[in-house]
Amino acid sequence: MAFDEATAERVRTLLQRRRDVVEKKMMGGLCFMVEGAMCCAVSGKGGLLVRVDPSAQARMLGEPHVSPADMRGRMMTGFVRVAPGGYRTEAALQTWIERGIASATARAAQGARKKPITKKRT
Repeated sequence: MAFDEATAERVRTLLQRRRDVVEKKMMGGLCFMVEGAMCCAVSGKGGLLVRVDPSAQARMLGEPHVSPADMRGRMMTGFVRVAPGGYRTEAALQTWIERGIASATARAAQGARKKPITKKRT
C-alpha cells in the first residue's frame, strides 16, 4: 500500500495530543480513526480523504483543490478528497484535520445515541 508517509507524519503530529486516535491501514491508505469513526485518510490514490458534515459537503467541493470522494465510481456522502495543494501549509492541513475530527466525533456521538436499549429478560 503506497501512501505519502510525509503527509501521514504531519497528520500524526496534529493528532498526537488526542488519546482516542487509532491508525488503520484500509481503503487503500492509512486511516485515522477518532472516537471509533474515520476522521481522515492519507490515500493511496494521492491526497487526503476527509470526513465532513454531509450538509457542508457541497460548499466544501467549491473550495480549491477539493473534489468528490468516490468509491468504485460512486460519490461518498460525507467525504471529500483534498489534493496536496489544499493542505500544503500546516494551517491548511490543520483546518482539514479539525473538520475531520468534528465530523468523526459527531458521527461517534450519533452512533452512541442510536444503540438500542435492551432489557434484561428474567
